[in-house]
Amino acid sequence: MFVLFNKFVIIAAVSASAVFAGIFFLGDREVFFKDEKVNGVNLVSTNNALAKSDLHNLTKINANWVAVVPYAFSRKDEPSVKFNHKRQWFGEKTKGIATAIKTAKDIGYQVMLKPHVWVRGDGWPGEFQLTSEEDWEIWEKDYTEYIMTYAGIADSSGVEMLCIGTEFRYVVQQRPQFWKDLISEIRTVYSGKLTYAANWDNYQNVKFWDELDFIGIDAYFPLSTEKQPSVEDLLKAWQPQKQALQEFGSSHGKPVLFTEYGYRSVEFCSKAPWETADDKQMDMTAQKNAFEALYRTFWHEQWFAGGFLWKWFPDHETAGGIADRRFTPQNKHAQQVVAKWYGK
Repeated sequence: MFVLFNKFVIIAAVSASAVFAGIFFLGDREVFFKDEKVNGVNLVSTNNALAKSDLHNLTKINANWVAVVPYAFSRKDEPSVKFNHKRQWFGEKTKGIATAIKTAKDIGYQVMLKPHVWVRGDGWPGEFQLTSEEDWEIWEKDYTEYIMTYAGIADSSGVEMLCIGTEFRYVVQQRPQFWKDLISEIRTVYSGKLTYAANWDNYQNVKFWDELDFIGIDAYFPLSTEKQPSVEDLLKAWQPQKQALQEFGSSHGKPVLFTEYGYRSVEFCSKAPWETADDKQMDMTAQKNAFEALYRTFWHEQWFAGGFLWKWFPDHETAGGIADRRFTPQNKHAQQVVAKWYGK
């Protein structure tokens, strides 16, 4: 549906089970995301088929989206991407992913399919690099097969959004044409929305945002060096990043989406959220404050599409809790904050 006014164009794109709408100002490219927020979670894969009962507890936080993550594996400095092999958990392979998607959609959740490559030896794909053109071409062939496999599953399963990659700091800078060609190929088989999950310190270096529907960011921004910063302190710390994100989204005419966000339930959790927490004391209030400040900063902004918290375990009754240092807010003080904001 297109409605033309003198000053702006209202565009509404309707899919089978989701509505995305925005107001795009023609002069300064200001963009507003007008539909309900993406109130999402990144689901933890299981070694068995995901059941409807595994997702019922998402009602406790008023979620409306889930991200399903099919992992693949590379090795440091080696040109290969391996996926769907027998040593992977069932929930990480094609059959398990298709089952999880169907289960989520049967209940009524919208789905983002979010392929993620784990680099053996490093873990994080941000440092992955190759040195020869021959190796790059081999890796790109493997990666294309990986993504196109899940693009086909996404299309046949009615998935609303597909993320084409996660946190490839160097690959997106060194091989921009590959990503543009990949996006074109994906669009021949998949008709839903596309994004990419850039690391918080790397989104400005992605050269293909204009080919996608959302600017996706894994939002682990460092905010405070305090042990337990207050919500007010964190709100102030967010302001420069908020302004930068708004201006960046406006410059591309795209809504900003947090493909991942979250904090561990430990002291100093907003200093460097990506760091391990084994040497830190548990602090439920620090995690709760960090979630509250993030939501207050972004969730009422029309240019901001929402996000997917990291992460949510299907076995809710045994997940998280006050003795747990991990990212999940399950059965912690932060869960109430999530529920409040996801319920608005």
